[in-house]
Amino acid sequence: MTVETDAARADRPERPGKPALGRDFGKLWTATAFSNLADGIGRVAVPLIATTLTRDPLAIAALGALAFLPWLVFALPAGMLVDRFDRRWIMAIANGLRGAAALWLALLTVTDSLSLWALLVATLVFGFGETLFENAVNAVVPSVVARPALDRANGFMQAAQITIDSFIATPIGGVLFAVALALPLWVGSAAYAIPIALAVLLPLSAARPLRDPAIPASEKEDTSAREAIAYLWNHRFLRSMLVFTAIVGCAFTFAQAPTILYFLDELDVPEAAIGVVTAGIGLGALGGSLVAPMLVQRFGRGAVMLVANFVAAAGLVGLWLAPELITGLVSYAVLAFAVSTWNVPWGALRQAIVPNRLFGRVLGIMRTLTWGLFPFATLLGGLVARYDLRLTFLIAGIVTALTALVAARLVLSSSAHTAVEE
Repeated sequence: MTVETDAARADRPERPGKPALGRDFGKLWTATAFSNLADGIGRVAVPLIATTLTRDPLAIAALGALAFLPWLVFALPAGMLVDRFDRRWIMAIANGLRGAAALWLALLTVTDSLSLWALLVATLVFGFGETLFENAVNAVVPSVVARPALDRANGFMQAAQITIDSFIATPIGGVLFAVALALPLWVGSAAYAIPIALAVLLPLSAARPLRDPAIPASEKEDTSAREAIAYLWNHRFLRSMLVFTAIVGCAFTFAQAPTILYFLDELDVPEAAIGVVTAGIGLGALGGSLVAPMLVQRFGRGAVMLVANFVAAAGLVGLWLAPELITGLVSYAVLAFAVSTWNVPWGALRQAIVPNRLFGRVLGIMRTLTWGLFPFATLLGGLVARYDLRLTFLIAGIVTALTALVAARLVLSSSAHTAVEE
């Protein structure tokens, strides 16, 4: 009797439009889901705790900036680690670091020793852990599902992240914060233990990069950055998309720097209700992640990705104009829908183009040059928000729309890139 692997099963013809994902992907999805639960609780708890220490928009923005800083200084080393060592253990270690940071903050809180500096340090640790974990997860996906299933797999991954962050973790985090300052930190630190165990139970195919038999043995252990840098530099499409995503991504982070204060001070949302409010935004994000694979199948990646940028620009302008909470929530939900709709095909596109043996390093380079800029955009947004909490949304909307217009031909050409390009 022949034992059929999940990868082989994924390659077997299935119902049209629904390529199989397999049990191995189910394990990865579950591990990521539990990690998102812990992330979501911390994501709402840390800025809320910060507002008990300061109401300065720049200080709040600094927390967001530090969350992105590791992508500037550590994304490429993280990619090299992901391409060299067991990706399952990298995921486990990353969550161990984040769990320890949450536990440390909880201890400081109950002993009345918590300070803004401690929050900033812990945010850095969370960021370094996220850099490792996200890089490893993105690299593992094409190792456990067939290429035709990448859009669907990425849609499921993003849907889980949004559902758990917005509808489970974030509301829970807000309620826990209202009960006791340290409670969401205790719960978050405990939640990281589950994905640590699940990560090491992933199959061997998730441990190391898939290897091309044509690659000489002498090159199989080359995990230097030089090869990945050369690959990205010589790939005109990816190089151009890197510039595009850097500009638009910076516009988004610039706009969202004062988000927590926008809801608290402009739209008069009670602190304990922040989680419920962001759940409404999550509806838009969840909708985008669920419909994106179907939209891609019908209209193609390029058209979907281009339209998503114009919809995001409309959502940003709507936030600037919003006179009250409902209008603001709808506008933010539209923005979240558009960002999710973009993320699904863009993630699948990278996985389809970049050889798996290079994926960790190439993704690390791309995020160094894009997410690495986000701390500066976030701080700039915090400075602008000191004068007007709404102005950042208008500026970001204009930048996003103009950038999409200039790069329309480039983004539309995404539909032509569907196979690994060595």
